[in-house]
Amino acid sequence: MDREQGGRARPAPVVYALAIFISAFLLFQVQPLIAKIILPWFGGGAAVWIVCLLFFQVVLLMGYLYAHFLTQVVPSRVQRWVHAGVVAASFIGLEIPPKNLWIPSGPEAPARHILLLLCATVGLPYFLLSSTSPLLQAWYARTHAAVRPYRLYALSNLGSLLALLTYPVLVEPFASVRHQADDWSIVYACAAVLCAAIGFMASGGSTGKIEAASPAPDRRTQILWVALAACGSALLLAITNHITQNVAAVPFLWVVPLSLYLLSFILCFDARRWYRRGLFLRLLGVLLGGMAYSLLPSFNSLPVKVLIPLFCAGLFVCCMFCHGELARLKPDPAHLTRFYLLISAGGAIGAVFVALVAPGIYSGYYELHVALGACGVLVLAVHGRDRESEFRRTRWQPSWLLLIGLVVALLAGLFRAVREEQAEFSLTVRNFYGVLRITGGEAADDAAYEPTGTAYEDAHYRRLMNGTIDHGLQFFAWSRRRWPTSYYGPNSGIGIVLGAPRDAGALRVGMIGLGVGTIAAYGRPGDRITFYEINPLDVELAGTEFTYLRESKAAIDIVMGDARLSLEREFAQNFDVLGVDAFSGDSIPVHLLTRQAFELYFRHLKPNGVLAVHISNKFLNLEPVVASAATALGKEAVLVSNPDDHAQGVYASTWILLGDRAGFEGRQEIEKAGTVLAPGGAKFLWTDDYSSLIRILK
Repeated sequence: MDREQGGRARPAPVVYALAIFISAFLLFQVQPLIAKIILPWFGGGAAVWIVCLLFFQVVLLMGYLYAHFLTQVVPSRVQRWVHAGVVAASFIGLEIPPKNLWIPSGPEAPARHILLLLCATVGLPYFLLSSTSPLLQAWYARTHAAVRPYRLYALSNLGSLLALLTYPVLVEPFASVRHQADDWSIVYACAAVLCAAIGFMASGGSTGKIEAASPAPDRRTQILWVALAACGSALLLAITNHITQNVAAVPFLWVVPLSLYLLSFILCFDARRWYRRGLFLRLLGVLLGGMAYSLLPSFNSLPVKVLIPLFCAGLFVCCMFCHGELARLKPDPAHLTRFYLLISAGGAIGAVFVALVAPGIYSGYYELHVALGACGVLVLAVHGRDRESEFRRTRWQPSWLLLIGLVVALLAGLFRAVREEQAEFSLTVRNFYGVLRITGGEAADDAAYEPTGTAYEDAHYRRLMNGTIDHGLQFFAWSRRRWPTSYYGPNSGIGIVLGAPRDAGALRVGMIGLGVGTIAAYGRPGDRITFYEINPLDVELAGTEFTYLRESKAAIDIVMGDARLSLEREFAQNFDVLGVDAFSGDSIPVHLLTRQAFELYFRHLKPNGVLAVHISNKFLNLEPVVASAATALGKEAVLVSNPDDHAQGVYASTWILLGDRAGFEGRQEIEKAGTVLAPGGAKFLWTDDYSSLIRILK
C-alpha cells in the first residue's frame, strides 16, 4: 500500500490493476458460460449469442452510468458505503446456472425471454463487474493525480480478451458446467470484496471530484464519441452474423471478430503509437471497398479462405479507426467517467440496432451494409472537423474531394449489393432464428432422366436456404415433386429405414427438424409423421412454398418449440423411427446429443424402433459423440453414408442408425447399407453438464 501525505493508506497501482484485470476476465468468462447453459432452451442457434451480447452491452452501459453518477454526484466518503451495498446486493442476485422455471414453454418472443432470464440471474453481478473499470480508474485518478489512468482501460480489455480465448480451450473441455459456475462464483466473490476494499481505502475528501486541467469536451465531440463506439459495436455484431451465417458455419468462428474488437481497444488505449491515422485510413479505404463488393451476389463464388480473412481484417481496421479516433478524443481524467459512459452508450446503441431493430425492419442481414456505410460517413465527420487532418486543411483540397467521392462510391456499391441480393432470391424472410431464402435452379443435364431413361420436361427445382446451409429442395415437375431429395434420398440412412419393405403395417415416425418437409415423401396411407420444429417461418414456408407436407399420404403433425423440451413434456410416443436432423454447421444444438437426450429418444421409441441421427458436417466429427452415447445406453450404432447424386437432387450425407442389437438382427437393409461402429470412448460422451466442441474438430 502507498500512503498519502496525511498518512492514510491508499491502494498501490498494482492493486487497482489486479482488480480491474480480474473483473474484466470474469466479465468475459461468464458470457460464454451462461450462453452455453441457455442455448439448449432456445434452439441452439447463433441468434442466442447475439442477444446475449446485446444484454452484456446494455448492462455495461448501466454499470458505466452507475460509476459516473457515483463519482460525480455522491460525496467520496459516502461512495464506499454505496458501493459496498451494491456488492452485497449482487450476491443475492447471483444464480448460475438458472433455475428450470426459466425454461420457455414455446417459441414465442425468445429475445425478450432471454433478456429477462439474464437480467434475473446474472444481471447484478454483471452490473457490478461492468462498473469496476471506470469506477476504479476514477478513484485511481484521484489518489494518483500525476498518472493518467487510460492504460488501465487497455488492461481491462486485455483481461476480457484472455478470458474469451481461454474459455473454449482451457475451461470448457476440462470442467463441467456446474464446476465452471462454482469456480466463477468463488472468484467473483473475491473480486467483489477486493473492489469494495479499494473503495474504502481510496475514497476520501468531501466531493471526490478531480480538478480538470482542461474544459469539458463540447457536445459535438461527445456525439462523435457515441457515434464511433456505436459503429464499432454494430460492425462487430453484423460481421459476426455475416461470416457465421452467410460465409461459413465454422465452429468457434464467432471468437475471432470479438477478439479483434477487443484487441483494437487494447492497442488504441495502450499507447498512441499503435494507431497511425494515415496508414489505417488508407487500409480502411481498401477494405471497406473490398467488403462492399464482396457482398454483391456476383462475388458469392469467392472461396471461404478469401472471404473470412477479408471480413476479419476489415473489422479490425474499422475498429482501429473507430477506437483510435476515440483514443485521440479522450478527455482530461476529470471527465473520464462521462467519456466511458458515452462510449458504452454507443456500444449499446450499436448492439440494439443489430440484435433488435434490424431483424424487425430488414428481411436480410442488411445491417452490415448500413454499418459499413456509417463507417465511411464517420471518416468524413472525423476529418471534416479536424483542422489538423491532412485531408481537410482547405475546403476544396483535392484529397478531401477524393475522400468524399470514395465514400459516395462506397454507399452506391452497398445500395447496389442490397438490390442485387433481393433480386437473386424469390423470397427472403427473417426472424429471431435467422434468414430464410428461397431460390430456384436447374438440375444437371443427366437429372432430366430417370434410371430407366424416361425423359422429363422440367428439371427445375426450388430450394430453401438458411445462411449457407441447404434446408431442402423440391422439383417442380409433377412426376418428380414427390421424390425425396437433398439429405434424405433413398440411399441415405433415414431413407433406407423409411423406404424398406414393411411387415408390420403403418409406421409412426418422429422427425426433429422440418426443413421443407422432405421426409413426408416417404409417408404411406395409415402412417403418421410428427415434425418437431422451433422456427415458425420454416413451418410457414414448408407449407406454402413446398408441397411435401400437403401432398403426403401420411397424416402430418407439427409440434412447435424446441424438440427436446417438447418431447420431455409428452407421453411416450411409441415411434417406429425417430430422426434427429437439427445440426447445421456451427449451430450444433449440443443438448440434442447428450446422454440424457438419447435416453429421452429411446423412451419415445418402440423396443425395436430405430433412432436415425444426421451427422453430416464439414468441420465437426460427431461420430464419436453418437457412438459414445450408444455405448453408454447399450445400443448398436450403424454408420450409413451415401454419395452425391445430382441427377436425383440428392446430397452426400452421413447418418448413424441406433437401436437394440436384437432389433437390428435380420434387418438386411441396415446390415448391408452401413458399418457397425466400434464402442465409443467415455471422453466423447456428452452430458447435460459437460460437452466440448474442440475435442471433435476435424
